[in-house]
Amino acid sequence: MDDPGLRALLEHLPVSWWEADEQGRVKERGGGAFADLPTAQRFLDHARQELSATSATGDALQDSHALVQFDGRTFNVRRPQDGSRGWTRGFAMETGAQPAGNRPYAAFADFADFAPAAAFLRDRDGRYLWANHAYAHLYGTTPERVVGSRIEDLDTPSDADRFRALDQEILRRGKPVRHHLRYHRSDGSTGQAAGHRFPVQENGRTCVAGIYVDITDHVRATSQRQEAEEKLRALRDYSGLPCALLSVGGRIEQAGTAAAELFRTRLSDLVGRRAHTLLAATPDLRALRRAWEGLITRRIRRAETSAVLLDAEGRQRRAQLHLSTVSGPVGRVAHVWAVVTDQSIAHEIHPPLTAAQIRILSLLAGGSTNGEIATSLKLSRQAVDYHLSRLRDLLDAETRPALVARAYVLGILAPRAWPPRPAATRDPAGSR
Repeated sequence: MDDPGLRALLEHLPVSWWEADEQGRVKERGGGAFADLPTAQRFLDHARQELSATSATGDALQDSHALVQFDGRTFNVRRPQDGSRGWTRGFAMETGAQPAGNRPYAAFADFADFAPAAAFLRDRDGRYLWANHAYAHLYGTTPERVVGSRIEDLDTPSDADRFRALDQEILRRGKPVRHHLRYHRSDGSTGQAAGHRFPVQENGRTCVAGIYVDITDHVRATSQRQEAEEKLRALRDYSGLPCALLSVGGRIEQAGTAAAELFRTRLSDLVGRRAHTLLAATPDLRALRRAWEGLITRRIRRAETSAVLLDAEGRQRRAQLHLSTVSGPVGRVAHVWAVVTDQSIAHEIHPPLTAAQIRILSLLAGGSTNGEIATSLKLSRQAVDYHLSRLRDLLDAETRPALVARAYVLGILAPRAWPPRPAATRDPAGSR
């Protein structure tokens, strides 16, 4: 028997199934009728002997089943109708088995009564013989009110027709079938369930039993997740904003095409890469690391900071990074979304500047004259003139306006700060 779900079910019922070799030695067995292999083997030997004796008197079965007495119990023994005389396969169900209290349909009900899965038992006419609490709960009622009713009493006409057709399919095929079906709940909403429907023998008659798990909430959650992922994918791929989904270890797990274009590389080469390899070693990395630590430890949920990005051609550009956490199981941070905005023009690495030179550029961008710069920095006019001349050479700018423009283009000055200040000293807003 290949179906593990059916194997598990039969372990709780007063049945026995077997697969044996041509000599009648049991190779596989199951069911709850016999506790061990020796008893199952003894039953098979007894059934073969008893039915062989019946055959000798001319009363042998012409069909596929017979009643066999064994250890004071009566079993309905069935074999495949394939002409086999070797008893290589078979199924036996104890008839008339009743536990203490003589509760009807206890063979099936005892193990499923309080199971979380919805379970039922119906006769050929669609009348409920038994239902557990989970099944009754689907219809907003109790098992006592379900028993005795018909399919049409609980389900809409269209659902009832479908369910009757499924019952007839089970009775005709004589074996379990897995279904995924829709049904209408008592409040009018539509539910979905998945499970098995199968034939069972109770009190000498064939009935239809079913065990189903309500998957409505699961299907709804899956659909909502897929919808959210589609919206996020559209935002990632078509918004034009460079963005990436990072693991808590800083590895790029997803990225948009705009991010690949920003770093002048293929998207397949970008995904899987460590994010820190895309950042230039500038002083503002300290602020970025503080922000990142705050995010993955859940001290903050969002952060905004500045960083210098390094593309595949070795060029740099300063940009704003907007970081936000994505929660995972048990409230832990699973990922961090990074979105890039306010990019400067890509440039070659600018020559190293002294702190005094950067400060002069900041004052110059703010409109200070040479004399005001000298007073502010406590330098002589000659020293200021020397530094400005040196900066024109280093940054390849001939005029004061060109010098200020180059300072912003090269990412030396923070693009969104006023009064002007060096970009490398800017703190992330989200980590305050």
